[in-house]
Amino acid sequence: MKDPVLVIMAAGMGSRYGGLKQIDPVDEEGNLIIDFSIYDARKAGFRKLIFIIKRELEADFKKMIGDRIAGQIDVEYVYQEQNQLPEGYQVPEGRVKPWGTGHAILCCREYLQGPFAVINADDYYGVQAFPMIYNELIASPEKEDDSYSMVGYSLMNTLTEHGHVARGVCSLDQSNMLREIHERTRIEKKGEQAFYTEDGGIHWEALSKECVVSMNLWGFQTSIFKALDDKFRIFLDEEAKINPEKAEYFLPNVVGELIKEKRATVKVLPTKDKWYGVTYKEDKVMVMKAIEEFKEKGIYPKKLWEV
Repeated sequence: MKDPVLVIMAAGMGSRYGGLKQIDPVDEEGNLIIDFSIYDARKAGFRKLIFIIKRELEADFKKMIGDRIAGQIDVEYVYQEQNQLPEGYQVPEGRVKPWGTGHAILCCREYLQGPFAVINADDYYGVQAFPMIYNELIASPEKEDDSYSMVGYSLMNTLTEHGHVARGVCSLDQSNMLREIHERTRIEKKGEQAFYTEDGGIHWEALSKECVVSMNLWGFQTSIFKALDDKFRIFLDEEAKINPEKAEYFLPNVVGELIKEKRATVKVLPTKDKWYGVTYKEDKVMVMKAIEEFKEKGIYPKKLWEV
């Protein structure tokens, strides 16, 4: 079978953080959050990765990431651009945001011929995640099936103290198969509890601290592309017309619809690891402290890419 490929979504604008957080160092050696994910992925067995970026960021990415790790892993770039639309569709006037994570993966269609994993560029996933997803991908039969996988995190291990986050809130059956997933775009920690709102904060609903959430660490077969393409057209005809400047085509929503339609199954691989990320500038101190502690424990070397 073809070796699994790691796909890294890095075309987000980072508006809440106030800058290009994907290339902001998180330790004294100049490593980025994505360096630690790539290090863990390579250790797990991945030998090729694809960055999904905006074309205008290519020079920065090659300087900050690609050129440094080129000797460690095969690197390729795919561009997520607004005008990458099905025939007959046009970018709405005033649209600035990328089309979202579902569209990002769709942009890789011509570059992937076998199983692949997906992650965000600005999230730290923990040392367990990459061996889990890699082993699941190589254990899957190489065929155009609709059997996918996802690493699932405990909600309270994925929250920031400095604002709200978006998470795919999951419901599982007794066999750890995904039954439902709902993208909650505003979840906040209030004391020792978590709540979400869908109306700008007028009403809040409690979430279980132990509920499983998706951090967009998925394992897919190439069969996902047809579903992404079909549902992207529906999204453009419906949601994008209602909110042309801000509507986003979320990858978890697509997966949830496929499960509901019995067109796919998703095996959830639970992890107790804690997520770290720089959703807000204030998060950076906590991330840097955690990385330093990992190094002191020997989980990572002082310099990741030192030969």
